[in-house]
Amino acid sequence: MLSAMTTDTPDSPDLPAAPPDLLLGSTEDVLGAIPYLLGFHPAESLVVIGLRGRPPRGDVHLTVRWDLPLTGTELDRILPLLRRERIGQVIAVGYGPGPLVTPAADELRARLRGSGIALVDLLRAEDGRYWSYLCARSGCCPPSGTPYDREAGAVAARAVAYGLVALPDRRTLERSLTPVGGPARAAMRRATARIAEELRARLAASGDLDGLAAELVADGTARVREAIGTYAAGGRLDDEQAARLGFDLAVIRTRDEAWTLITDDDHHAHRRLWQDLTRRLERRFVPPAASLLGMAAWHGGDCALAGVALGRAHEIDPGYSMANLLLHALRHLLPPHAFKDRMPTSEELDLQMGTPRTAWLLPMVVLLEEPPADPVGLAG
Repeated sequence: MLSAMTTDTPDSPDLPAAPPDLLLGSTEDVLGAIPYLLGFHPAESLVVIGLRGRPPRGDVHLTVRWDLPLTGTELDRILPLLRRERIGQVIAVGYGPGPLVTPAADELRARLRGSGIALVDLLRAEDGRYWSYLCARSGCCPPSGTPYDREAGAVAARAVAYGLVALPDRRTLERSLTPVGGPARAAMRRATARIAEELRARLAASGDLDGLAAELVADGTARVREAIGTYAAGGRLDDEQAARLGFDLAVIRTRDEAWTLITDDDHHAHRRLWQDLTRRLERRFVPPAASLLGMAAWHGGDCALAGVALGRAHEIDPGYSMANLLLHALRHLLPPHAFKDRMPTSEELDLQMGTPRTAWLLPMVVLLEEPPADPVGLAG
């Protein structure tokens, strides 16, 4: 029975979360499920599936992926992770040619030896065929490999019926966060310029900057909640609303409000909202939205998307603390509930951060002072 948690970053493992229950009764079922656990078809990868329960049955609880070849100590954290998550059985699949996969398979096998965790199967898959490192019987495991269908099968059909997606590869996943271009980009740039002009005027006219900070934080947190409701209902922010929210998220108190609102019940709405803003906002506004997307995706078990989103935030602002914190957690194979239990409520944030003050607006002021990347795009 399949129900999982997953993780993925390019330079460390991938961990996915709970898809619908799927019966995995064969090796073909396992191979059919992996792309839907990860969200894409892996290549040159080592995938470890951890199951809870006693053989011959078990519930898939986590899936971890590493890029191949392993370059150092990537597997050092695998045993602590499996023990922390109370894993009793493991199925592992290496994707790629034998010289690439076998060293990683041997290393994993050595790590699990004597651990008390059963290695149910250890496979290599390449070009629509698979081989087992644990089976030497030519009747069921021929030297030429056993063919399997990467796209069809009952598991794949049921996963698709539940709305799960397996993209062709990780690069396709990265392209899902490609910034919008053309007329959509020009429209967002104009909207951003209008909001910037309005905010500059308010700052210049204000005789009470602490009071203005309190007003902007209150309005910003209200807009965050409204935006989540909009995407939960299947709606979408217009350009001006999206641009304004980009400025709101520059204020850490407002961004943290959004962070505290990500729950098991509404992470889908958060994912839609923050993925949309990650693609639409002007580049300098992206790190908060991309970091929130990373948290929402991780919350939902899609650590592949989380890694891509957090990587985007880090690329734009290498010092952005939220992205760096979450990337560190992913690389150390921490589950999302490690943060969930520590996140303050909205009321606790107010107590921790105190009365809104002018200093809170500094990141927003910095953004207001930066020129757009392409001033020509503001015309028309």
